[in-house]
Amino acid sequence: MPSFKGQYKHSVDSKGRVSFPAKLRKALNPQAQERFTILRGLEPCLYLYPEDEWQKVEDQLSRINSFTKEGRTVKRNFLRFAEDLSLDNQNRIPLPSQLTDWAGIDGKAIFIGSGERIEIWSPAKLDEVDSGLDFESYQELFERVMTDNDNDEQK
Repeated sequence: MPSFKGQYKHSVDSKGRVSFPAKLRKALNPQAQERFTILRGLEPCLYLYPEDEWQKVEDQLSRINSFTKEGRTVKRNFLRFAEDLSLDNQNRIPLPSQLTDWAGIDGKAIFIGSGERIEIWSPAKLDEVDSGLDFESYQELFERVMTDNDNDEQK
């Protein structure tokens, strides 16, 4: 399983292409074959999944009950803007304009390794999100999500 980490800022050219960070490329599983699925994130950013990790997401989505309104709504709104893409010969990734417009990415993009996926942010949107989180709030959040509620031991 890849573990994407780090933060990398790159310029987006006039055709919407951006250099894919070399350190993230080194973390790619060869099975992904430099192919990805990109879609809207759950925050104002884009999620970029290597092909092998995207298959795991699709497996999870296939278990959602499409006969319930919630199931249909989640699948529809998560998948409706998903696109498959690949790195070009110069290790650039083409960012679809409807996604960059939605995420506010214009001229610069910040890649953030987020474990099994990569988040792509507008510097301004990332600053907005970061400005609302002080150290103490982050510390409390970190402790809450990293603690097993059943026995209060750290994972």
